[in-house]
Amino acid sequence: MTKLIYAIEGLNVWVGRAFGWCILILTLSVSYEVFVRYVLNAPTVWAFDMMVQMYGALFLMAGPYALAQDTHVRGDVLYRLFPVRWQARVDFTLYILFFYPGMLALFWYGWEIAADSWRYKEVSWNSPARIQVYFFKTLIPVAGVLLMLQGLAEMMRCWRAMKTGVWMPRLDDVKETEDILAEDPNALQTSNTM
Repeated sequence: MTKLIYAIEGLNVWVGRAFGWCILILTLSVSYEVFVRYVLNAPTVWAFDMMVQMYGALFLMAGPYALAQDTHVRGDVLYRLFPVRWQARVDFTLYILFFYPGMLALFWYGWEIAADSWRYKEVSWNSPARIQVYFFKTLIPVAGVLLMLQGLAEMMRCWRAMKTGVWMPRLDDVKETEDILAEDPNALQTSNTM
């Protein structure tokens, strides 16, 4: 079970990192558009549409990554006071009642939207560039599948926590500054002196 959990988590972390490059593409696109529009007085036709599509791709693929890293925003004032076994029971129940129906709907309707878009080779209707959007709409059901896989891994993690009373550690991706400082308060000083 541990290998499967880490395999799913690793896949979603890898996909999240890969789509993280959309941020660089967005930054370069905005910079280019600002430069050519205001310095050269020659605005582009494609930049706005491309930026909207990149942002949508980034947003869709960040969901599975955030769930895999347990970095999603929670309103859990009371939840953190529960023992681990009760936290796992609550999470397990909520995955069944709310998460999976939502993700199944995302996949099902996303599949229909993407299939129609591919069937008609859909282009952006409000853009003079008429960019193709069917590639990007394919990410809707893909995100649904990745989220359902990560949900399965989270439910297995909950099941294990219900049995053992301990949360299984996550794959390390990026350490936050406060975590580095909690481990070694001199960590930032030694890295700055090198």
